[in-house]
Amino acid sequence: MAEDRMLRVRALLDAVRSEGRTALTAPEGKVVADAYGIAVPGEELARDVEEAVAYAARFGGPVVMKIVSPDILHKSDAGGVIVGVEGASDVRAAFHRIVENARAYDAGARVEGVQIQELLPKGQEVIVGAVTDPTFGKVVAFGLGGVLVEVLGDVTFRLAPVDADEALSMLDSIRAAEILRGVRGRAGVDRWAVAEQIRRVSQLVADFPEIAEVDLNPVIATAEGAIAADIRVILSDTPVTARRRYTRAEILTSMRRLMEPRSVAVIGASNEQGKIGNSMMRNLVDGGFAGDIHPVNPRADDILGRKAYKSVTDVPGEVDVAVFAIPAKFVASALEEVGRKGIPNAVLIPSGFAETGEHALQEEIVAIGERYGVRLLGPNIYGYYSTWQDLCATFCTPYDVKGGVALTSQSGGIGMAVLGFARTTKTGVSAIVGLGNKSDLDEDDLLTWFGEDPHTECIAMHLEDLKDGRAFVEAARATVPRKPIVVLKAGRTAAGAKAAGSHTGALAGDDAVYDDILRQAGVIRAPGLNDMLEYARGLPVLPTPKGDNIVIITGAGGSGVLLSDAVTDNGLTLMEIPPDLDTAFRAFIPPFGAAGNPVDITGGEPPSTYEATIRLGLEDPRIHALVLGYWHTIVTPPMVFAELTARVVGEFRERGVEKPVVASLAGDVEVEEACQYLYERGVVAYPYTTEQPVAVLGAKYRWARAAGLLGGGS
Repeated sequence: MAEDRMLRVRALLDAVRSEGRTALTAPEGKVVADAYGIAVPGEELARDVEEAVAYAARFGGPVVMKIVSPDILHKSDAGGVIVGVEGASDVRAAFHRIVENARAYDAGARVEGVQIQELLPKGQEVIVGAVTDPTFGKVVAFGLGGVLVEVLGDVTFRLAPVDADEALSMLDSIRAAEILRGVRGRAGVDRWAVAEQIRRVSQLVADFPEIAEVDLNPVIATAEGAIAADIRVILSDTPVTARRRYTRAEILTSMRRLMEPRSVAVIGASNEQGKIGNSMMRNLVDGGFAGDIHPVNPRADDILGRKAYKSVTDVPGEVDVAVFAIPAKFVASALEEVGRKGIPNAVLIPSGFAETGEHALQEEIVAIGERYGVRLLGPNIYGYYSTWQDLCATFCTPYDVKGGVALTSQSGGIGMAVLGFARTTKTGVSAIVGLGNKSDLDEDDLLTWFGEDPHTECIAMHLEDLKDGRAFVEAARATVPRKPIVVLKAGRTAAGAKAAGSHTGALAGDDAVYDDILRQAGVIRAPGLNDMLEYARGLPVLPTPKGDNIVIITGAGGSGVLLSDAVTDNGLTLMEIPPDLDTAFRAFIPPFGAAGNPVDITGGEPPSTYEATIRLGLEDPRIHALVLGYWHTIVTPPMVFAELTARVVGEFRERGVEKPVVASLAGDVEVEEACQYLYERGVVAYPYTTEQPVAVLGAKYRWARAAGLLGGGS
């Protein structure tokens, strides 16, 4: 059956293409809809007035009449749609008016007739569609339809194809989801019928890559079903080119030799200070890399006390990584030698490739890399750090503080911001990698490696684009159940919408698609650079929560209100305190304090009150996370608060009670030292902000849900 329907659609699409067209007519769209079980109203193509009258009479009620022309894509704009026509005389008049309007709109347009379609009952208008995204390929969309689609833009996206459950989840992912369940006495829609329309459209575009866009708008959804009043299908006018893919085993093999090399060659190594080749050598030597370091320079015999080679082919033994520190114009010939030597990785520092318009030069080195099986990192990068190997393969500042955070960036400037942040916050890293132009190696390769790397606990990535969004999602889905991934996606524009030929295409702005699909993959999206870095720093520190109940304990009522807002803003749940727990908290706070949630112990309380309430929050199994609000007083100085909090949290962790605890400290400059003390002991704490600690907690919860550790969706 599936094969039969694909053959029918294949024959139709081939016929459309043979005529030089990219848009299907309405009757052709119905053939596609029928083949895939996409529910559409009864309709007929009337080629003259008398056929129109006969078909309208057959439907036995009001009809919709639409122009059918392969040259008129937007029928309404051409005055080619009339709704609610009934009776022979009105059908005749409407037929003539539609054809005249079409002629006035485009005198040269071919008119095949007028579509007579049964009028659908009133219901909730929604849009179901699919578009070809340049990053993620086939993407299915759902949202409110009709006029609301352009006014509200309330649409959600998923990678196509989707299964029934994923399609159903899309109904709950729009802002107006409650409307579909029924409001103010209106019945809800048949959710499974709507989801089935989504699923079938997604399967259609997955089966036929040449379909660029599909638009069902509006779909009339009622309590009895969901029927597409109009279907628009647009074919691509450019061939689909597939990116070269590597297997997981191939990626891990080459990445292991890149990140854990035993031998590195520096092509363009130099004794002259101020040269990139000199800085690269100094960082490798001074960083303590235990493997072999081979300088390559045809005009030197010795560089930094190491024998220099005229060509990389002269280097004895196996080499895992060749680092290029030579001008762009010499890279291709040197890369040929790297290929002949059998070196699996080339780290391309020089700029002067696609980023400056030299696309042919970049295409040349990519072709060489593919021919010899050399994976390319860059070009146009600052290099990379693999701290657990004492490897500093960069011309920038050395960094050797080992830890569990892997950081990547497309930009050198962002890469150095990453490094500075890591140093000042004492955030140890497992790696810092520059990606630059991403001519070959990109985020999905790195994700595949970091997902397996025992030194990496959390992965943070700054990216301006994804070369292969589907490969990234695949790698992310394999990694997220074990490790959180934080992404800062730069560029929130919708430039791609301008050339769209359908409602769905116009709504599929770059950022909207990225946002939904990254969330679908379980990735935590950071709103800004500092957020990305703070999430990466904090996520490995916090234990994984075991439930949603969050309790705020604060010494200042104002902080409690702001912390409550932050909890809500981050999609977290303030626990409804049961009576027995409320009574237990009240036993420790003054009469003018306030139990409930937040628990306000007031600012004048001694350290014992902080300690008693924090202990209670950790002891009660119904509480899953604590948010602490501290107010600087002489009664309880900042370091006293920090020390007692760290001690109590540490005691409970030794007993096996691990709950995420975050803290906001308000006060004089002493709170900065107190926050650092807490952070180093497993409590994510920040001075002068109520938003930041809760945002990090929210990121931890988002990852826990995506990893399936809390239940529910991400």
